[in-house]
Amino acid sequence: MHTRIRVSDLERAIAWYAKLGFVCTRRTERSPAGNRLAFLEMPGSEHFLELCFSPDYAPRVPEDLMHLAIGYPDLVAKCAELEAQGLEIWPEGWRGKFRAGDKMGFVTDPDGYKVELLETR
Repeated sequence: MHTRIRVSDLERAIAWYAKLGFVCTRRTERSPAGNRLAFLEMPGSEHFLELCFSPDYAPRVPEDLMHLAIGYPDLVAKCAELEAQGLEIWPEGWRGKFRAGDKMGFVTDPDGYKVELLETR
């Protein structure tokens, strides 16, 4: 099982998703359709993320159409780590909101895809 998303810069996308914990396990420099592909896995998950780059296609991510959701055992620590790496966690004031209820935040990748960050129990 996998999810494929189009990206505007394959190397940048691989590096960005690595901050979330993804590992690039294989690449294809030219698929049958002429795309460059990278396959990213999150340790402990059977589902992987396929990044697809084509120089003649510009990704357009419609607002609130789709997002990925990823779970972490300690979301506060993970969000602090991501923030230290320069990623903006939203909603603003997430630390205070985490204390008041479910722990959930979001980050936005370089192409505009939203990634939901959840605390796993």
